[in-house]
Amino acid sequence: MTISEERFEFTSKAKRNLAILLVVGIVLLLIGIFSNMGGGHGHEEHAVLQTSSQAHLVAFNGSEGEHAAEAGEHHETATWLKRLYADLWINNVFFTGLGIIGLFFVAIQYASQSAWSTGFLRIPTAMANWLPIAAVLMLAVFLLGKHDLFHWTHEYLYDKSSPEYDPIIDGKKGFLNLPFYLGRMIVFFGAWLLFFYYIKKRIFAEDIEEFGVSRWKQIRSSSAWFLVFFAVSSSIAAWDWVMSIDTHWFSTLFGWYVFSSWWVSGLAFIALIVVVLKEKGYLSIVNENHLHDLGKFVFGFTIFWTYLWFSQFLLIYYANIPEESVYFIQRLTTGQYRPVFYINLFVNFVFPFLFLMTRDSKRKLATMKIAAVVVIAGHWLDFYLMITPGTMKYEGGFGFMEIGTTLIFLGAFLWVTLSNLSKHLLIPKNHPTLEESLHHHI
Repeated sequence: MTISEERFEFTSKAKRNLAILLVVGIVLLLIGIFSNMGGGHGHEEHAVLQTSSQAHLVAFNGSEGEHAAEAGEHHETATWLKRLYADLWINNVFFTGLGIIGLFFVAIQYASQSAWSTGFLRIPTAMANWLPIAAVLMLAVFLLGKHDLFHWTHEYLYDKSSPEYDPIIDGKKGFLNLPFYLGRMIVFFGAWLLFFYYIKKRIFAEDIEEFGVSRWKQIRSSSAWFLVFFAVSSSIAAWDWVMSIDTHWFSTLFGWYVFSSWWVSGLAFIALIVVVLKEKGYLSIVNENHLHDLGKFVFGFTIFWTYLWFSQFLLIYYANIPEESVYFIQRLTTGQYRPVFYINLFVNFVFPFLFLMTRDSKRKLATMKIAAVVVIAGHWLDFYLMITPGTMKYEGGFGFMEIGTTLIFLGAFLWVTLSNLSKHLLIPKNHPTLEESLHHHI
């Protein structure tokens, strides 16, 4: 078999392993649901913690904390169901990020005429096939659980005659209202999918020899337009899907922060698939030099994520303005979130920074695999910490429900990615920069 004919085979063994992963996820999710259905808050200590800490939250969170407590009179949802909505939202936001970063990575390579990544470009392209599924799930979960996920969706907050009227949230209704919110969601996913299918069609048309260069130029142009749109839409999506959960709170760099977490996770996921395929004998033109560059990206943008994390934390926490610092105080003083807060910083900065610092660590399959797995898991925790405290307050936790939901999403995402990867040539044989990628050396 020549390089140009290299294809990935989605074997029955791989399918069976992913099916097992999905079944395990479903079983763990059901165990988590049943255990939470029978236990109120899930654990007795949650109730104690809620009683002892509620006053602290209200003191710092002002009227929003009071409204959250009073909301129960209008809308009471079982804790297990609310937790399920939160888990679904965490995973859909996270895996949507992996999908759109796949397209973002491809667009950057074409727009910048990069050659080093040509040998494995089909991997991020395959990842982006998750986007249509993500769009359906995002819309469905929001419509089903909007009142449990987003405090601003309650109509009584905008009624000036209501005792729960919130002037701050009412002041944001021009942006945070259901028609505009849903409209933005549909427009963003719609545009992302249009760009994806347009670029994807021409990417695989490159494999037809006589159209190789002309298709490449078309992809380069559309990629540049996508990057402009993504710069705006990804930030607004971060405000909508994550920051608006804590409706009173805001951070001016939050869009960048969510993007950085998505970006590092996506890079790590690409690196992980590259490593696994190399171990299976695929990607014959990809060598330690390509892996080194992927490792440098993961290492470098880990520092970028840390820079944004520290900038946001330092300016808000030490300014000690109650309506701003409550975001971090809630995560630092609540028992079930405090350990995650510090673990998040360790696995997303300390570990990858030290582990990937040397040249050799970025050039070896084993070390890159370990680093990629830790970084992916770490940034999932980052999204957990962004979303769960705002939705679940003192009823949140980490257990079978979170693990099960994540395994289901992971199994489904891998299935979509690998099945699409197997449908086309693994290496774009007519890509204009393939020869340059073949001789890439650093």
